[in-house]
Amino acid sequence: MSAAPVRFASGGRGYDTRNCASVTKEAAMEKLGVIGGMGAEATSYYYDQVVRHTAAACDQEHIDMVVLSKSTMPDRTLAIKTGEHAKLLATMKECAQALESLGCAHIAIPCNTSHYFYDQIQSFTKVPIIHMPRESVRYALAGAVMGECEFDPNLSMPAEPVRKIGIMGTDGTVGAGVYGRECKAAGVEVVYPSEKRQNDVMSLIYDDVKAGREPDMDKFDRVMWEFARSGCDRVILACTELSVLQKYREMPEITLDAMDVLVRESIIRCGAPYRL
Repeated sequence: MSAAPVRFASGGRGYDTRNCASVTKEAAMEKLGVIGGMGAEATSYYYDQVVRHTAAACDQEHIDMVVLSKSTMPDRTLAIKTGEHAKLLATMKECAQALESLGCAHIAIPCNTSHYFYDQIQSFTKVPIIHMPRESVRYALAGAVMGECEFDPNLSMPAEPVRKIGIMGTDGTVGAGVYGRECKAAGVEVVYPSEKRQNDVMSLIYDDVKAGREPDMDKFDRVMWEFARSGCDRVILACTELSVLQKYREMPEITLDAMDVLVRESIIRCGAPYRL
């Protein structure tokens, strides 16, 4: 990358509340709204990451957040496959408008598959919604990899051009081309798993993570091996359930977690400094 990552630190201030005496938070930062619960653990992980990566020395330097954990949201992949969108969109509309009424200036949806409905959800509110797949492809092309979302993608370039991006996501995300459209618009080739390996991805998401079980990382390894054989320069973890795999295994260097991108964009758009 041509530009070194910009890191933010507290300057050794620790948690001395005197450092926050002059903070006028309302003027400095904007409120973040979150449509969550898809799934519950992914939303919990997202919230934790926003807190951890906000360069705050005290409570008052964190972002005000409103998290709607809508676990009763209809399954996104099922809605895409069946074409039964009405109930899901009605719930999304309710959430988006509730966040707007509560004064949120930005909305994040920590669920990749939901972005199939992005344009419709955005039409429900004047509050800008962060487009996680679009931003993730932008970061990947700028050279971002796992744990390197602290650099500005507008100022960074990869040492080697990114020509192929593998997508590891739900059947809904893959089949509906949620990331395929963004890759095409960016002029990069998208690679999806074979049917057998896609079954491994779905099993990781639904049978393991969503079910509260420890993930079988052999499934992950099989998918990554196939991506490597296909010549992928980057692999985007395009399902927020896959983000929790970092708890069990260090991720390969070519992977980029869409959740990491959403976390960074959420923080900087609200006006807070990001730290690694």
